[in-house]
Amino acid sequence: MKEKELRRSLAVFSIGTVMKLTDLSARQVRYYEERDLITPQRTDTNRRMYSLNDVDRLLDIKDYIAEGWTVQAIYNHYKKPKEEHEHKPLTDDDVRRILYNEILNQGGFVQPDESGYSGQHH
Repeated sequence: MKEKELRRSLAVFSIGTVMKLTDLSARQVRYYEERDLITPQRTDTNRRMYSLNDVDRLLDIKDYIAEGWTVQAIYNHYKKPKEEHEHKPLTDDDVRRILYNEILNQGGFVQPDESGYSGQHH
């Protein structure tokens, strides 16, 4: 596995961070896991941890749902051979922004507003 793909597959995000990045609820994220659309890794204490690949897939799923796809159609799409997939990788800037926000959030440097949104920081 190439280093870039290896890094994208590292499970480093908590469900809270994934919720912020995707604007999905914890229930929605778990639902997609139950439907075998994503497979987060588990810690020794059974906490779900997500990779950049998981975040990408959740964003794609969200787009497909918005376009009117059913969950079954999305499942069928992802079960096709990999070469048939249209892959939209994150750019280096996307990765930097995500990691920057994750570091700020984990370090307690960002105070969420009343809605729980921590906002964009550049």
